[in-house]
Amino acid sequence: MKTILVIEDEQAVLTNILEILEGGGFKAIGAENGLAGIAQAQKYLPDLILCDVMMPGLDGHGVLSQLRESPPTATIPFIFLTAKADHADLRQGMNLGADDYITKPFRRKDLLEAINTRLNKQAAVMQQYATERQRAEGLQAKMYELEELSQTKDGLLKKLVEDLRNPLSKINLAIHMLKNTPQGTSTERYLEILQEEFEREIHLINQVSELQDLLTADNFTLLRKFNLLGGNLENPPNKRY
Repeated sequence: MKTILVIEDEQAVLTNILEILEGGGFKAIGAENGLAGIAQAQKYLPDLILCDVMMPGLDGHGVLSQLRESPPTATIPFIFLTAKADHADLRQGMNLGADDYITKPFRRKDLLEAINTRLNKQAAVMQQYATERQRAEGLQAKMYELEELSQTKDGLLKKLVEDLRNPLSKINLAIHMLKNTPQGTSTERYLEILQEEFEREIHLINQVSELQDLLTADNFTLLRKFNLLGGNLENPPNKRY
């Protein structure tokens, strides 16, 4: 049930509006002056406020101005009730942030239609805001994910480069030993080293070429979920079924 706050200094008018609202399915709260209305608005945070313009003390424009300056009440839909409907008065209220005007006297039907129209517009705005906020949060999460993904790729590539140096060093050593092996000495062991390290080098190079396909954003999320981002690249864990 939507809550409507009515700020009206004429008791008979206030009572009549409260009855109309309750009959229209709303929870209605009344305030007899501007200061009381501000206090009620801050306490209950109603879904919509109806406020008379001409009131002693703090008038409707003063009420609206103060409510718009307070974050909890700044976006509450606000409709003025007024018997004064000249252009300058309307413009002043709209400049302060009023959403609509209802001119007294009004029919029950007109009042409820104005309220429902404004509530529907507010609901649409809030839905759009929620959708855009959700999209923005999704984009933010994606940005963080891609940033972390980039850092992880850089780290893995650095590790692969370091791993590539080891077989290259052994290959270089084996070639050196082959060149300096005395005649008649078996070179079979050095050839085995060359073959083993060559195969290891090819394996690591293949890992580099496959890294781009492996670490997509979706795969990265899956790897992170199962804590698979810090393992040994050369010796993957045994599969378990």
